[in-house]
Amino acid sequence: MQADRTEPYTRIVPFAEKHDTSVEFFFKPLTLTALATAMSIMAYIAMSNDVLEEGRDKKRLGVYASICAFLLFSMVQFRDGPFIRPHPAFWRIVLGVNLLYELALVFLLFQDLDSARTMMTYIDPNLGVPLPEKSYAEDCALTASNLWNAIDIFCLAHALGWFGKALILRDYWFCWCWWDHWVLDVLLCNWLGIYAGMRTCAYFEVKHFTWRSIHSTKGVRRKTKRVLKQFTPHDWTEFHWEGTSSFASYCAVFMLLATFLAAELNPFYLKSLLWMEPSHPIIISRLAGVFLCALPAVRELYQYLNHPERAVRMGQHAWLLLATVLTELLIIFKWSRGMFAEPFPTHIKLAWSVGSALLIAYPSFKVFKNHLLLKGDC
Repeated sequence: MQADRTEPYTRIVPFAEKHDTSVEFFFKPLTLTALATAMSIMAYIAMSNDVLEEGRDKKRLGVYASICAFLLFSMVQFRDGPFIRPHPAFWRIVLGVNLLYELALVFLLFQDLDSARTMMTYIDPNLGVPLPEKSYAEDCALTASNLWNAIDIFCLAHALGWFGKALILRDYWFCWCWWDHWVLDVLLCNWLGIYAGMRTCAYFEVKHFTWRSIHSTKGVRRKTKRVLKQFTPHDWTEFHWEGTSSFASYCAVFMLLATFLAAELNPFYLKSLLWMEPSHPIIISRLAGVFLCALPAVRELYQYLNHPERAVRMGQHAWLLLATVLTELLIIFKWSRGMFAEPFPTHIKLAWSVGSALLIAYPSFKVFKNHLLLKGDC
């Protein structure tokens, strides 16, 4: 049955149907107060002698001020998303950061690779230098020495990353990816992160949420605990994706996972093309930013797919994150021409062919089977 999304255009807020009134002051709009405060700070800094001094990098300061002004507008004027903790304004700022990143990507899309590498030096003068060649898997023997040498800060990053991805997708089977190393990935990094993330989801699923106002909470210790709880979920939604329930659901889940994997793979190409080390702050910021953006985005997508009566359009976080991932892909395709000339090995081509055939054959079989069942009932 096709979902009816023909509700009046005036209904543009599919989420935030409940508001946290336990700290009422922090949930008042205060838009004019924010504007007056921001203009006062901006005027003071712009008129101060330190800024007016010759030789200061006024262009960089102007860019920072413009970003802050845009994020202020995002904080006070963007629509609310699905989350209200720690505050809806926080998630509006996250949306604003995503939009800034998307605008930067659109700008880079119309540049050539050499120009983009030069622009990166404006952010960090140490960039713009080709990365040294690195070799991997020279000695694959399973020994204690090799295992210990392979464990570094990136192992912790992998575990934390998959912990976050489990919180985003909230499904064991959706969190499985390709494995680079059987021991480090399957037994330690990725699996451990997935397990910890899913256990956290299970905890919030059974947790009984009762919220009292800070003013009605007695004692300094209890008030402190209540303040800290402001940084925990207000409630929790268990995800049941049901990707095989219908052809539309299958396609939706397939596109979700394809976008998810593209978001994972894109930074590997971008850092290689732009000559950035994996530990560079830009790469770390991109990974952390996409994680924060994906939390409300996947929640909005789940609501859109499973409860169309409450979400008449795809949420703003989901729409913008999808646009961001697709723009990254366009940049990679454009800049990769002639960069990766070595052809795929035959067994890789065969594996992709078999996998693609199965992805098409399975839903086709399901649709044909359902058609025969309906025809038999008639």
